[in-house]
Amino acid sequence: MTWRNILRSGLVVAALAALPAHAAEPISPRFSADPSAHVFDGRYYVYATDDASNSGTYWDSTTWRLYVSKDLKAWKDAGAFMAVTAFKWARPDAKAWAPEAAHRNGRYYFYAPVGGDKIGVAVASRPEGPFVDAIGAPLVDKARDANAGAEPIDPQVLVDDDGQAYLVFGTRVPKIVKLGADMISLAGPIQDLTITGFPADDPKKKYGEAPFLHKRNGLYYFSFSTGWPGQIVYAVAKSPMGPYAYKGVILDYLKISTNHQAILEAEGRSWLFYHDTLLPGGGDHRRSITVAPLTYAPDGAINEVKP
Repeated sequence: MTWRNILRSGLVVAALAALPAHAAEPISPRFSADPSAHVFDGRYYVYATDDASNSGTYWDSTTWRLYVSKDLKAWKDAGAFMAVTAFKWARPDAKAWAPEAAHRNGRYYFYAPVGGDKIGVAVASRPEGPFVDAIGAPLVDKARDANAGAEPIDPQVLVDDDGQAYLVFGTRVPKIVKLGADMISLAGPIQDLTITGFPADDPKKKYGEAPFLHKRNGLYYFSFSTGWPGQIVYAVAKSPMGPYAYKGVILDYLKISTNHQAILEAEGRSWLFYHDTLLPGGGDHRRSITVAPLTYAPDGAINEVKP
């Protein structure tokens, strides 16, 4: 029985916890990757890298794609809602990589890694846009900002219970910075995020990319990919700034060179969004987004998802 059938049958979350594996089904027949998943106004939104428009030999698309659902089962392709040309400071052929979105103050914010060395921020009055450049300059710029890292990419935002928003991003060394209340400015220095407790006997356990920060029952969970290829693993802390202690694997290696996740909690359930090779002709540069139930043990540990 697939997880979709379980949902249709109305079984409780405990049944999901007992499910050893799920049938990975793409949310769209179009190649897409790097999901940023959200619930806005009672609907599910996935902002994504548009793999279908790249060269097929590199991650060189210049647009981002949006998918919308009412039930996590049927997804509507809302099209290429934004391109790098929306940022006048960006090269028109700059790469459009893993995006992020957030909602605050009645507005929607889109965080876009552009060209591998900058992160732009755009704003809209609706989740599907149209989005416009919010500040006329990069929010994070490798050439301008101290400690932006080798590649300021893969942005992700957590708005904490006290209203403070945090932006995490980066490859090889994870970065974290406070955002201003306006969501379009930095409110402090960019800092390295510390992770401790990696298994000493496994040199592959290290931070690679795809940082994701979420909070549950007062505990901060920092998940990420360990590299290329990578596992999706996680660490926990009592403060968003860390330090974080490594805990375990969420998603094992896939037959693909990248791994990128988003965790969504909605209506009392948790979901893991990620990409894999699920469509004919798929591969390292032509990926597909899927979603699976995510469950926790009684002590708060995340149970490994096994596709």
